[in-house]
Amino acid sequence: MASCFQQPGVEEDSVIFFSTSNSPEEYSTSPSSSFNPSPPPQSHQHSRIYFELSVRNLSYTICPNRSVCTSFSHLMQKPKPINILKSVSFDARGSEILAVVGPSGTGKSSLLRIISGRVKDKDFDPKSVLINGRCMASTAQLRKICGFVTQEDNLLPLLTVKETLMFSAKFRLKEKSSKEREERVESLMRELGLFHVANSFVGDEENRGISGGERKRVSIGVDMIHDPPILLLDEPTSGLDSTSALQVIELLSSMAKAKQRTVVLSIHQPSYRIIQYIPNFLILSRGSVVHNGSLESLEETITKLGFQIPLQLNALEFAMEIINTLEDAKSKVYMPALENEPFSYSIWPQEEIVQIQQGSDTKYSGFCSFFNLFEIIFLCSRFWKVIYRTKQLFLARTMQAIVGGFGLASVYIKVRKDEGGVAERLGLFAFSLSFLLSSTVEALPIYLQERRVLMKESSRGAYNISSYMIANTIVFLPFLFAVAMLFSIPVYWIVGLNPSIAAFAFFVFVVWLIVLMASSLVLFLSAVSPDFISGNSLICTVLGAFFLFSGYFIPKENIPKYWLFMYYVSLYRYPLDSLLTNEYWSVRNECFSWQGQDHSNCVLTGNDVLKSRGLDKDTRWINVGIMFGFFVFYRVLCWVILARRASKTTI
Repeated sequence: MASCFQQPGVEEDSVIFFSTSNSPEEYSTSPSSSFNPSPPPQSHQHSRIYFELSVRNLSYTICPNRSVCTSFSHLMQKPKPINILKSVSFDARGSEILAVVGPSGTGKSSLLRIISGRVKDKDFDPKSVLINGRCMASTAQLRKICGFVTQEDNLLPLLTVKETLMFSAKFRLKEKSSKEREERVESLMRELGLFHVANSFVGDEENRGISGGERKRVSIGVDMIHDPPILLLDEPTSGLDSTSALQVIELLSSMAKAKQRTVVLSIHQPSYRIIQYIPNFLILSRGSVVHNGSLESLEETITKLGFQIPLQLNALEFAMEIINTLEDAKSKVYMPALENEPFSYSIWPQEEIVQIQQGSDTKYSGFCSFFNLFEIIFLCSRFWKVIYRTKQLFLARTMQAIVGGFGLASVYIKVRKDEGGVAERLGLFAFSLSFLLSSTVEALPIYLQERRVLMKESSRGAYNISSYMIANTIVFLPFLFAVAMLFSIPVYWIVGLNPSIAAFAFFVFVVWLIVLMASSLVLFLSAVSPDFISGNSLICTVLGAFFLFSGYFIPKENIPKYWLFMYYVSLYRYPLDSLLTNEYWSVRNECFSWQGQDHSNCVLTGNDVLKSRGLDKDTRWINVGIMFGFFVFYRVLCWVILARRASKTTI
């Protein structure tokens, strides 16, 4: 099992640095392709260093988790480990495509995740993956040198193709100038055949955008922006029609040859035309290798077993039909482990490696303290584009604030200054709180959509989770302040609350803090929720509990002791107390209810209203501090959870 191997001493990371040309190169695909990139310009720079990926006796085992419904007898037994991969060995050379083929559940995706470094270090055997004959000491080294394109297209649908690649360049090519990044993006768009859709939205199931094949090429471009010498793709043709699938494979073949790039991909039963672009195949069955070589050698193997390939099928398609026979035949033949055969590639002398390492350190040291600032600026720009273009969120929040504000104002218009008016004001404040805190739920699906993109980008080192959280906060502060103003102005002045300008300013400030707290709570719950239904249920439950223990329905004295903590953590309590104090503190001595016709005896003053809520002191700014603390606390919790998720992600 891979997890049982002990890691040898870690070599210096300098052995894995690779050379890339600073000048963009463009390539052309075959004439049969429907997209036509520009031909490559003549380059006089040094040739790209050749990389060979070798895998030796790679095994991978997992221990299944016990199900909730497991019987008692099975709980007493230790679950048996499952062998996902069994002694897999192969070589992948530069300028060629190696296709990993096999039925579902044979370990194709697991193999690519391991090679790309998307597993925990304890599950990685450093002797099993070699690049140019050198063992990779850790998964971090593999992540630096290998680009990995997942099966799902985790892209932001409301960015254009050029914006998507440009933001990727800003995050992954921080050391380059803006002009160099733009040149790299334009070169890559031509290389990928995307120049004609550069200004089209990426789109998804709900938002119309580019085609599925073009979206897949954008996904490839995102993980190729830093020009990795080894490119791994998990089923790049999945979900595409035959023409789009052929275009993707044509593109990969062209890129492999043009830059001597090593390409390894998994694929389900490729068509006859696709096979022409793939020289080598690795066929897996139940985690074991049943064939490693060309299509011609596979045909010879099938013929030796006494089978004749039908005319309507190619050798690979027929191999899938007799996969069990191939596996049995392979197991009967003793196949010694592949040795490190000599092959031709350029490897740098140690002196050159040291120079490159030192040069790299010098280049990065000057930028190190500014990286977070750059990340925050770039993320703020992207956040704003997404918010502005998300019409459902932008218009929904704006219309909610306006309609909610004028709607409430029309109900409580010119509230009276008597005992009934006191009750109406309390009801107004309580309902406003409930409305404002629950109005942020519509942001949940957007956060959930962004989460997968965030996990993918942060796991690749594009930016820090902390930069994402800070940028999210910076962008939402003015947006939510505008929402607070749109709600507060009609409510405050039409209802006829405390006419003081200072009181109005504090009211707006509290409403702003309320929506900020709610935004932080939704952001935190979106980080722990697996999907929209679970997240929506969780938000409703939490907000309902906070409202119940706010002191509005049940006084603090009547709350059971074991539930008293909810009174102190309720998001409703502190803004409700602040709004009441703001309304009545300046009119503590004003009478709101008289006894008798001649109004000779006052029975209810502003001070009495405050005392009924236990507000003997002006605690407005203390409450503001607590609300701000909740705002920061939930964002810090969200940061911790997202950082933990990113460290464990395999996408």
